[in-house]
Amino acid sequence: MRREGLMNISRRIAISVLGAAIVAGLVAPAAAQTVETIKSAGTVKVGMLVDFPPFGIMDANNQPDGYDADVAKLLAKELGVEVTIVPVTGPNRIPYLQSNQVDLLVASLGITEERAKNVDFSQPYAGISIGVFGAADLAVTKPEDLAGKTIGVARASTQDTATTKIAPQDANIQRFDDDASAVQALLSGQVELIGVSNVVAAQIEAAAPGRFNQKLQLSQQVQGIAVRKGSSEMLKFVNGFLDKVKADGQLNAIHEKWLGSPLPEFVTEAK
Repeated sequence: MRREGLMNISRRIAISVLGAAIVAGLVAPAAAQTVETIKSAGTVKVGMLVDFPPFGIMDANNQPDGYDADVAKLLAKELGVEVTIVPVTGPNRIPYLQSNQVDLLVASLGITEERAKNVDFSQPYAGISIGVFGAADLAVTKPEDLAGKTIGVARASTQDTATTKIAPQDANIQRFDDDASAVQALLSGQVELIGVSNVVAAQIEAAAPGRFNQKLQLSQQVQGIAVRKGSSEMLKFVNGFLDKVKADGQLNAIHEKWLGSPLPEFVTEAK
């Protein structure tokens, strides 16, 4: 048999063995990240969404910006290194971390039990809450007060589910194609209240300062910085960093800058 043929057969065998090892879980996972390796590299590679305003956006110069970018820059400063922000998507952000393409994720990643099987989460650094908002002078303090009220929500959204769950049967829930349409209905008086996230609520406040406020809080989800599984030293550093920036007000200042409101208590008090 010719030498080239032997080499091709050997290559195919090697690929088959590697594939079988991956399926069997025999290939070692990505190495745990350490503070020293990042400091030695002189830069920290941070995965971040860039299509989730105001947490992640692209600025006028086509550079990553937003709440998560500011947190990433602050973390890099604490490490004493430069930051390289790597745009990721919702589906690929965890694989990017696992495959060593990024060192950390500051990517609006909600902390869930399922995700915690694949990454290690820091304490919360941000959070999204769902609430019912309406005119500041409208008396609504409990779900029963929604009786007879007209409430706008984005159809089939988290806020639709949460609002429908607590609203009395005679509440008139109007479903719109998206949050923007529900907000417009509130601003024009088509509905008295809307169910929205705190992110959208900040946009309402910017459009109509002082006219509306939160009446009821329906649900909360906290977001954490993610490191590779088993990176205990790195996780300890990140948690220490978050303790510091929560205590000295730097994280609150970032929240005020991007969301127009103080860092929520369910984030500041969470560990």
